[in-house]
Amino acid sequence: MEDISLTINGMRISCASGTSVLKAAEQNGIQIPRLCHHPELEPFGACRLCLVAEEKSGRIMASCVTPVAPGMEILTDAPRVIRHRKNILRLMMAEHPESCLVCNKGNRCELREIAGRMGLGETGLYPIPPGYRGIEQANPFIIRDLSKCVLCGKCIRADHERVAAGAIDYQHRGFASRPATLHDLPLEASNCTFCGTCVSICPTGALTAKIVGHAGTPEHEALSICGFCGVGCSILAGTADQRVVEISPSGRTGSVNGVTLCVRGHFAHDFLNSTERLTRPLVRKDARLTPVSWEEALDRVAQKLLGIKKQDGPQSIGFFGSSKCTNEENYLFQKMARVLLGTHNLDNGGFMAGRPALRLVEERTDGRCRVNRLADLEKAEVIVVLGANPGHSAPVVSYCLKRAARKGIPLIGIDPRKTELFPFCALWLTVTPCKDHELINCLAALLWKKFAHDLSFIERFTEGFTSYSEALSSFNPERLCLASGSDKVSLDRAADLLKGKKISFVVGHGITQQRHGLQSMEAILNLSMMTGSLGPGPAGIYVICRENNQVGAWDMGTVPDALPGRSSLHDNSKRRAWERAWGVKLSPDRGLDFVQMIEEAEKGNLRAMVIMGENPVRSLPRHERVEAALKRLNLLVVQDILRTETTRIADVVLPGAAFSEKGGSFTSMEGRIGCFSPVVPPPGDAKPDWEILDGLAVKMGYPKAYRSLDRIQAEMARLIPSYAGLQETSGKGWTWVRETGAQRPFRFSSIPPSGPEEMNDDYPLTAILGSQRVHLGSGTRTGCSRRIAELDLRGEVIVSQTDGARLHLRSGDLVRVQSPAGALSREIRIDRELRAGQVFVPTAFHHNDAMNLIGLTGWDSASWQGFKTCQVRLETLGVGK
Repeated sequence: MEDISLTINGMRISCASGTSVLKAAEQNGIQIPRLCHHPELEPFGACRLCLVAEEKSGRIMASCVTPVAPGMEILTDAPRVIRHRKNILRLMMAEHPESCLVCNKGNRCELREIAGRMGLGETGLYPIPPGYRGIEQANPFIIRDLSKCVLCGKCIRADHERVAAGAIDYQHRGFASRPATLHDLPLEASNCTFCGTCVSICPTGALTAKIVGHAGTPEHEALSICGFCGVGCSILAGTADQRVVEISPSGRTGSVNGVTLCVRGHFAHDFLNSTERLTRPLVRKDARLTPVSWEEALDRVAQKLLGIKKQDGPQSIGFFGSSKCTNEENYLFQKMARVLLGTHNLDNGGFMAGRPALRLVEERTDGRCRVNRLADLEKAEVIVVLGANPGHSAPVVSYCLKRAARKGIPLIGIDPRKTELFPFCALWLTVTPCKDHELINCLAALLWKKFAHDLSFIERFTEGFTSYSEALSSFNPERLCLASGSDKVSLDRAADLLKGKKISFVVGHGITQQRHGLQSMEAILNLSMMTGSLGPGPAGIYVICRENNQVGAWDMGTVPDALPGRSSLHDNSKRRAWERAWGVKLSPDRGLDFVQMIEEAEKGNLRAMVIMGENPVRSLPRHERVEAALKRLNLLVVQDILRTETTRIADVVLPGAAFSEKGGSFTSMEGRIGCFSPVVPPPGDAKPDWEILDGLAVKMGYPKAYRSLDRIQAEMARLIPSYAGLQETSGKGWTWVRETGAQRPFRFSSIPPSGPEEMNDDYPLTAILGSQRVHLGSGTRTGCSRRIAELDLRGEVIVSQTDGARLHLRSGDLVRVQSPAGALSREIRIDRELRAGQVFVPTAFHHNDAMNLIGLTGWDSASWQGFKTCQVRLETLGVGK
């Protein structure tokens, strides 16, 4: 790109052609005031405060929308420019209500800041009555006081350009003009998702977050990382009185989310101040949990664990770690299990996320595809979204996908039901639940017959293509279309869209948690290799992670079959390296996963369990069975931040610290290792989990305490090659997982034969379980959010219009949903978009009773049906509330 030379305030500078005058000035340290401009939004030129003068022509122009030209001589502070700016500012302030002292924007108001910088106290004009528009605060998240709106358009442009929701736009003209929803409905009656981006980007107090228990500007702000889904958003935590009172996007350059967040990330963190927070260690005495000192609690745990190990052996103890706790805490957790107690009975909350399918990707790619930047989706050639509804599970991913579609990148959606991505898709392929592998194999067969495979990539980087192509040649596309629930015309069109392009696959829980998740992931990998879509570049496989540290918990070895760094227990050389590092002998035999631990507890073989940062009584299927098994243990120790269904049955409860109250690191679905520091201290006597584990290890005889995060991170960086860059972040910022896999060829896998799904006539409907955007996972944390509770959502079961008419049901009716494993009772909502024969059951509501519809069986069990779908029937119970 050609460079252009010009002068600004007498300074000779050069910049790329197409650069705006405003950007050129800022790149060279020259600040120009502005209200409507934001680096993540398209230039708009609404406020005109960024006026500059061109000395040769005498023109005055808005610098944000004026591109540089050769030989320009720009003045940013000429007297006439200052005069114009002040007049514009005076007019703005004359219309603005004088309520700065009680405005929640306080000292962060950009209008007030610019006025102060320009020395403008009084306008010298008669106040212009803005017309009282009322304060709108019916929803629990956002307060709108549009009498303070300066019509900068940032909220509208952020809504359209960054979030791609289109909930608001300009309404009316002249003095009546303002941002509003369609037909001027309240936000809660629009398609607003309450992501809060408009609040974060508003320069005045026109849009503010509704904060309970605090008014005005937070006392302090500090960087941190969102504690919810696996995207790993960078946030700014506002604090007052040593409490987190406000969360907003940090806007840091290079962060995954920029100026955006979702409703959970922006507003549901009020659970941090819930009355359900644990603040003191508790020990069960006379059938009651009684507060005790840390000394007594840790002594009790250490003595009991060592006694059970001595009497019943290491295999009698289980550890359930956390996909929400930090990498450092998970590392210490699994090290305690293996080094001090000699057991591989280890698992974490990511167990429910389809780890076998994720492990398959790891093994087939030798760990070479672990870094996939979400920003690259907006540079993709074509995107295929399978079994994912990111608008609810990981909204920032959906923003990336929608922006990519608006840039003209073809988006193909594959799902049993139409999601929010449907309007953005170039093509939507409806698939029968658990038949995704049939559809993907059919697409591969069509591409092969169109000679659309990347022969150069296949010859250089893969092996086994001959047998794979022979299998494709024998496929009958018509039969596969019928089996997958799609149609030949749509699949032919999809093949044409994919032909000759590198494909970015976005894979959700509809794939990883389903019954045939392994087969579907095999098919995705084969299609990726066939089209040359693996390796560096914008193409690749993006697996959506539900929990914030789902990836990190696995990386740290909190799993039954792998050591830190995902080193297999069966790999003798790697296992021996860890033995030397830890000075202990490790068994090569895998331990028990969580379902197997429950089964062994039921038999009386598992005698003790330590649970850190998880609530399995609520999150796992068959709540009553899980609770009964845990009650059979001689010792149940639970570290957590909230009173939960699991802490209530524990023998010892150790109060931990939330992400905002401790330091450490999380690893996101991108492969980004984000480091953070404490923002506020833990409540009461609570401690960071790493400190609890460190103290407990000493009580159990570990010779050397860590006493600091730096020492833990130094050990991790030294022993785990993929985390070698961890300490370079100095406690803040981020680094990336280092891909250390061998450069072996990618290998095509065989295509197993498939047959018809077994159907039970007693249960004629297929229930699909899924999340809704206000809740995450089982809803343990979001269920303690006061704002989320005020929404008063009921989690209705969604029934197709066809089935509703057949069963004489109407929206609001109460039904019983019965599966072979269990039942629940809820109100229903009729949806014309849902296919006949399917019902959708939202998780997290009503103590996550949706999981009682699913059987509690292991991934390798012949009776396993997955965690995503099950067969059900509906029974009418009457009219709901």
